[in-house]
Amino acid sequence: MTDSQASTSTSAAPLGTNPVAAAPAGVRTAADVVTPEVVAQLTRGVAGSGRTANHTPFTGEKLADLPESTPEDVAGAFERARAAQSAWAATPVRARAAVLLRFHDLVLSRQAEVLDLIQLETGKARLHAHEEVQAVAVAARHYGRKAGSYLKPKRHTGVVPTLTKVTELRQPRGVIGQIAPWNYPFELSVGDALPAFVSGNAVVMKPDTETALTALWARDLLIEAGLPAEVFQVVLGEGPVVGPEVVKHADYVSFTGSTRTGREVAQGAAARLVGVSLELGGKNAMLVLKDADVEKAAAGAVRACFSSAGQLCISIERLYVHESIADDFVARFAARTKAMRLGNSLAYGADMGSLVGERQLETVTRHVAEAVEKGARLVAGGVARPDIGPLFYEPTILDGVEAPMAVCSEETFGPVVSIYRFTDEDEVVALANATPYGLNSSVWTKDSRRGHRVAARLRTGTVNINEGYAPAYGSVQSPMGGMKDSGLGRRHGSEGILKYTEAQTVAQQRLIQLAPSFGMDDEKYAAFMSVSLKAMKAFRLR
Repeated sequence: MTDSQASTSTSAAPLGTNPVAAAPAGVRTAADVVTPEVVAQLTRGVAGSGRTANHTPFTGEKLADLPESTPEDVAGAFERARAAQSAWAATPVRARAAVLLRFHDLVLSRQAEVLDLIQLETGKARLHAHEEVQAVAVAARHYGRKAGSYLKPKRHTGVVPTLTKVTELRQPRGVIGQIAPWNYPFELSVGDALPAFVSGNAVVMKPDTETALTALWARDLLIEAGLPAEVFQVVLGEGPVVGPEVVKHADYVSFTGSTRTGREVAQGAAARLVGVSLELGGKNAMLVLKDADVEKAAAGAVRACFSSAGQLCISIERLYVHESIADDFVARFAARTKAMRLGNSLAYGADMGSLVGERQLETVTRHVAEAVEKGARLVAGGVARPDIGPLFYEPTILDGVEAPMAVCSEETFGPVVSIYRFTDEDEVVALANATPYGLNSSVWTKDSRRGHRVAARLRTGTVNINEGYAPAYGSVQSPMGGMKDSGLGRRHGSEGILKYTEAQTVAQQRLIQLAPSFGMDDEKYAAFMSVSLKAMKAFRLR
């Protein structure tokens, strides 16, 4: 803990009103979960000639010593993955998909193990950790069932119908370089890797070191489900050191993280002419229209704003409420927020956990303090809770936020939301879109048609009507990703798997050549083709 954070955590400010969730008797501890035997099992085969460590946000204590990869270790991991990839790609799609379906069952049957790891490494409440289990299971089931149809050869109409036979094939790209973040270490690591594997690729993954045990557990379980071990390589180390090395060797790069780092990843990939998908930052808005169910919207706002302590790329940080219902909404939302239970035990019962690191606590503290200093009003929260753990901060509601307060436009990525009032639909759409980001948004109304109309006007990759983020994200047959500075590409659905493939067109010409033949000279051939093109248009041939 830095000196600056120590002073923040031990501030003389009175503690807030949020209750502390009591830990059940006999609950597990970090020492029970992260044993030397578990660490040895999970780090088998991890490329790393140095040593590093990760820590738990609950107490700040070290969880495990881990291998640390050098640039040479990263190059070696790619060599091993590339050597194994061709055999894996030659495995029938049905057999590759079966690995995902077995993995689905193993995740659900052994979920207690990964829930403990997720909580210890991120500090989040257990119910929020379970969202990751749900998301990974849904993705494994979807791609386990649908990969064959996404990847199967597709017939297309040729340039000369019946005489030109055209087939589109999907070839794996090779070795995917994946850089995964700390905030959702299960879902945003293996959840994104599953479609890469089932489409015949190998993966070299760089998870955040502080949440590496969760990603390593996922790798271990996938191998148990039948994935060849060499196809899934993990490298660990500092992002500025290891990350560029992953980009340097990958055939395609999948990155989730900040917009600033995403630009650097994109530049590195572009220099090598390899593809990239990026899910980046967000300043997501929730719109509570004048006909919304205020009680349901208030309850939904708690989920939308404070799940995983607000450390969710698609969580809500801007809350726009119609002026006619604003006072009622704020009162209900504040009451629910103040009643949230904070906790640090490996058990269900807490409504919110900890921030993950000192940087997040510093940002949250700075944004709230500056807003209050410049005239914003604290409706709920606004204080750290060192009595629970070094990185706990109460769920916080700010009213009266205005530019140029940092919390107005910068991504906080913590349990802080600002309330704004609006008068009409055009105004709130303009306000919601007035950001360089475009990841997720939420619309609350009793009128379904109105909700869809407003949703279509919002410049975000996903929009949820009468919920915060879960319906769009959980509907894995549909694409999910960001517009504007929130990223490139999509996860989920056909785009989430086809991005890991190269399209290959195979065209077979039969009977006649696409050249002067049957005694035609060039002029007669050109005239013949012109007549043929007109005929194909008349018969509505594509």
